Amino acid sequence: MSIVVLSPAADITKVLPGAAFLGDRIICLPPTPSSYSRLDHADAVLVDARGDMARARALCQLLTGPLQCPPVIVIADEVVAACLSPEWGVVDVMMTTASEAEVAMRMRMIRHKEPIKEPQFDDDRIEVGDLVIDPISYSARIRGNLVDLTYKEFELLKFMATNPGRVLTRQTLLDEVWGEGYIGGARTVDVHIRRLRAKLGSEHDYLIGTVRNVGYRLDHPEEDF
Repeated sequence: MSIVVLSPAADITKVLPGAAFLGDRIICLPPTPSSYSRLDHADAVLVDARGDMARARALCQLLTGPLQCPPVIVIADEVVAACLSPEWGVVDVMMTTASEAEVAMRMRMIRHKEPIKEPQFDDDRIEVGDLVIDPISYSARIRGNLVDLTYKEFELLKFMATNPGRVLTRQTLLDEVWGEGYIGGARTVDVHIRRLRAKLGSEHDYLIGTVRNVGYRLDHPEEDF
């Protein structure tokens, strides 16, 4: 049985001592997009939800929704457990105090569960010149090379790409990407745009244009005729 743990901790036994008996059958990876490609062949994915619960919830929803990963289990302490709800989309919860017997039992319970995956169609991809955005796998590639984006960076890029040529105000981007209830300011958008351009690289950062005193837009590169 192969288990992947998404956690900032390098040693999962420091987080979940009861998992020590799993040995090399369990691998701990950082909760970043670069780790997602290693989840397909796992029998289960454990998400360490301690610390930043909002981020952990968004990650669980991503894994159980668009990415359609193997069964997802939350690793929780007392604080996290008090805030869990069905909206997280996970199949089970593992307390950090779980014994080896409990961990083994929970692993047996999910071992034969097969995740339901939706078919993937190339038509779902969004292509902007050399940039290809795949909403199903939550990935973005330039000339085949994966662009390592955070969840919000991907959502921002995807929203702009689905509105090519449209000038999007900072407030529009905040409402659509962060939600109308978000209390942060417009600088949040500016910071994410700057990071996106840096990750696209100097050869492709021009795809995101600035409309002075208004907002931003993403344009398809002009084709040569």
